[in-house]
Amino acid sequence: MTMIQCVSPVDGSIYAERPALGFEAAKEAVARARKARKAWVRRPLGERIALVLKGVARLNEMGDEVVTELAWQMGRPVKYGGEFKGFNERSNYMASIATDALAPLVVEDSAQFKRYIAREPHGVVFVIAPWNYPYMTAINSVAPALIAGNAVVLKHASQTLLTGERLARAFHEAGVPEDVFLNVFLDHGTASRLIADKQFDFVNFTGSVAGGQAIERAAAGTFTGIGLELGGKDPGYVMEDADLDKAVDTLMDGATFNSGQCCCGIERIYVHESLYDAFVEKSVAWVSNYRLGNPLDPQTSLGPMAHKRFAAVVREQIAEAVAKGARALVDSKLFPQDDGGAYLAPQILVDVDHSMTIMREETFGPAVGIMKVRDDAEAVALMNDSKYGLTVSLWTGDAERAARLGEDLETGTVFMNRADYLDPALCWTGVKETGRGGSLSVIGFHNLTRPKSYHLRKAV
Repeated sequence: MTMIQCVSPVDGSIYAERPALGFEAAKEAVARARKARKAWVRRPLGERIALVLKGVARLNEMGDEVVTELAWQMGRPVKYGGEFKGFNERSNYMASIATDALAPLVVEDSAQFKRYIAREPHGVVFVIAPWNYPYMTAINSVAPALIAGNAVVLKHASQTLLTGERLARAFHEAGVPEDVFLNVFLDHGTASRLIADKQFDFVNFTGSVAGGQAIERAAAGTFTGIGLELGGKDPGYVMEDADLDKAVDTLMDGATFNSGQCCCGIERIYVHESLYDAFVEKSVAWVSNYRLGNPLDPQTSLGPMAHKRFAAVVREQIAEAVAKGARALVDSKLFPQDDGGAYLAPQILVDVDHSMTIMREETFGPAVGIMKVRDDAEAVALMNDSKYGLTVSLWTGDAERAARLGEDLETGTVFMNRADYLDPALCWTGVKETGRGGSLSVIGFHNLTRPKSYHLRKAV
């Protein structure tokens, strides 16, 4: 029997483990979900919305347990109190727009014809969720999928093994039928085999590019719908008219919060030459104020990375950049807790360029490179010089300028004077190797349903 384990970054211990389902047992679970969905989709939309919101409320009641479990599983300090703000904002917003988003598009309703396009749930939606924001990323699909009338099978990352259990428990206690929302433990091979066997009607995956490629290979020829949110290398651009202090505060937080393990975290920054020196100086001071340590300590503001192998990647990128001429500006002596393992000090690098891995490949850790630029044209060229495209953060007092630059940027979202945020009213989407599809907003509901056309002739 294969065991799925969560190795805690806090102390390297096995924090939790669960037996993985075999292929036949997993098929039986999906079959139960498919059967249960028939009654679920017949429930009035308002009733489904209410039950999902009750599940959200029930999870909030588990706050103390959730926050402590997150610290043990993936290292986020208890100081920050979990993910409830974003979790609630996303689920509540999707519930608030569901009636309009799922309403039929009426083309004609006359004495002769009724013609309309309805939104019909796919059936069984397979959600494969990541560990970095395990509740917020899961709810992006779970809430609207259930509201739309789908059954959901959730497979969470091994690093946050208990998250799926906690979500399922909250929703079941709120009244969502157990077989309508199933949490399962699967190894990668079994998950791929289920997809290839056409067990699901839609698959939503958030994770690595390699993981997304594996999903696409498994689904090849099945015509199963897929949504993918994969890697990122999100840039920030600070223009000459930017509010410098606000830019430093937001971009440094975006680069280092959650130990840099954010899907839309800031991973490279371009600063106009007139502000460059001041921006760098203020950024080093900002980052140096972190307190690295045990995430269960309320005074800790920067916890360990989720696994020592993730921290090793960041260290390798920093070392390669320095070997090529970059300078690391944050004094390592300020962070004696950096143990060479999962506990990793934040770092800012200058004299970087795009020949360095740290400016091209996803870092997903508390390290960021900063480059000086002459003008918008140079900044846009550098920001687009990436195989990823999730978000861009532009810093200026001129909204028209930001919108104009946005037209030339290869990205899913353009922020102005903001970063590292997911607006549930807007479609969360990416381009290039960041993936395809979109979640949240009206479009999120459309991706979790399919159009069905009705052409009803009333008079013969």
